[in-house]
Amino acid sequence: MASSTSSAPRSRSRKPLGKMADWFRQALSKKPKKILESSDGPSSDVSQPSSQDHPPRLGLSSTSSPTHVVASSSGSSSGSSGRWSKDYDVCVCHSEEDLAAAQELVSYLEGSTASLRCFLQLRDATPGGAIVSELCQALSNSHCRVLLITPGFLQDPWCKYQMLQALSEAPGAEGRTIPLMSGLARAAYPAELRFMYFVDGRGPDGGFRQVKEAVMRYLQTIS
Repeated sequence: MASSTSSAPRSRSRKPLGKMADWFRQALSKKPKKILESSDGPSSDVSQPSSQDHPPRLGLSSTSSPTHVVASSSGSSSGSSGRWSKDYDVCVCHSEEDLAAAQELVSYLEGSTASLRCFLQLRDATPGGAIVSELCQALSNSHCRVLLITPGFLQDPWCKYQMLQALSEAPGAEGRTIPLMSGLARAAYPAELRFMYFVDGRGPDGGFRQVKEAVMRYLQTIS
């Protein structure tokens, strides 16, 4: 009898342990499923970030800024180069006694289809300005210089000053200084100009057409 009473409690104690073991096994089998389901959500957010959350920064490395710099630099260089970089296309250097011939030449050049801008001393010089400064400024502000070489030109000290000044400013620029010789023999051609050709003013138009063509050729080289 003692043996039967001691075995009954042992059989009852095994049942609760078996239920608890089954519950733990079920709980452990369900936990991995929950972990996998929770890990699916964040992985999708990380692999596909939203562009609205992190907008791109524009800086020096962006491709848009260099294009603006190139456009602005090209625009500034084009506005200050070529024919319009100087105030005049031609500066006519002449003596006082050759004023009428100089006015005819200026009228011809300005009235042509090219509409050349000419500097005529008595017309365009600043009233009250110093002669030296006005002559130097006229030469520097003109692309080409026409030297109206006549007997009066060779005797005028201001004309010789302009001739030497024009040669010193652009000694190697071909086509800028254009000698127009009129009323003189070839032997009277100034020695300072012997290295360049002159326009002969004994033609029917006084050499005006050749002067205009020479000026236009030079302007084409700088356009």
